[in-house]
Amino acid sequence: MKSKIKWGILSTAAIATEHVIPAIMNSEFGDVHAVASRSYDKAKNAADRFSIPKCYGSYEDLLMDEEIDAIYNPLPNHLHVPWTIKCLEAGKHVLVEKPIGLSSKEAETLIEESLKYPNLKIMEAFMYRHHPQWIKAKELVESGVIGNVKTIQSFFAYFEDNPNSITNSKEYGGGSLMDIGCYPISLSRFIYNSEPQKVLANIDYHPDYGVDISTTAIMKFKDGTSSFFSSIQVEDRQQAQIFGTKGKIEFQIPFNPIANIQSKMYLHLNNKTEEIIFDPCDQYTIQADLFAQAIIEDTDVPTPLEDAVANMNVIEKIIESDKLGKQVNL
Repeated sequence: MKSKIKWGILSTAAIATEHVIPAIMNSEFGDVHAVASRSYDKAKNAADRFSIPKCYGSYEDLLMDEEIDAIYNPLPNHLHVPWTIKCLEAGKHVLVEKPIGLSSKEAETLIEESLKYPNLKIMEAFMYRHHPQWIKAKELVESGVIGNVKTIQSFFAYFEDNPNSITNSKEYGGGSLMDIGCYPISLSRFIYNSEPQKVLANIDYHPDYGVDISTTAIMKFKDGTSSFFSSIQVEDRQQAQIFGTKGKIEFQIPFNPIANIQSKMYLHLNNKTEEIIFDPCDQYTIQADLFAQAIIEDTDVPTPLEDAVANMNVIEKIIESDKLGKQVNL
């Protein structure tokens, strides 16, 4: 049995070089063994920067490397499914960035393809779910500390007006909903442990790029609601609050807390506030180790592909609600 997984990084995307590669290098169960880019120079620069043993000037060459066990796929959204399937065909496990693809149909295609490779693991990289603050929040909710959850409110935004940014490319699956709105959807489904029954949304589209620059949505679950705002045209900000019949959970930095400092969560009960502090940790490292352990021990991955399909389905219904100008059922 292997004690460590040899990772190959499919592209030198910023999420890979700034977060995931350093995270895997600090992980217990993985090593970054190779990196690939369509430009050999970019791959070589990344390899030199992180002392990665191998670099390739094409994605295909990386997949042909028999030493590689698992691939991290941070390619643009429209390439998630096609290249994940190529990874499977090459006999590699795959950790693929969120959102899983451009549509629920495309995600379902990936599930169908994955059935051909029962010994290979695939997981969507929603790293926030593995951070101790969300594990704790889930425990508090399920233990009834804040009573019955009645509503969740969240906000995720940053400013990006570069016309060359992938975020502003409709063809590549850009826009606020696909890039960051997917987080409030995911966390709501995670906390309620169910799927929304109805959604009502309003979306503002960029007049030139065609991507959504901001989305406001309300999701109706069986036991409560969740509302969120996502935007790529306002200042950087993120927040999340879970309201119950007895109290409230509030996060200092819900989605990408800083790895090398303490994280904080606030539990509001009986007109008092308890500050819950978490030791510094890297949620990307935790994610990489959980995925690697699933490979090494041949166990289920923490988040199955079906969850990725379900999240994509909600995204599509939000788009449909805005287009029709009314609430829609799931």
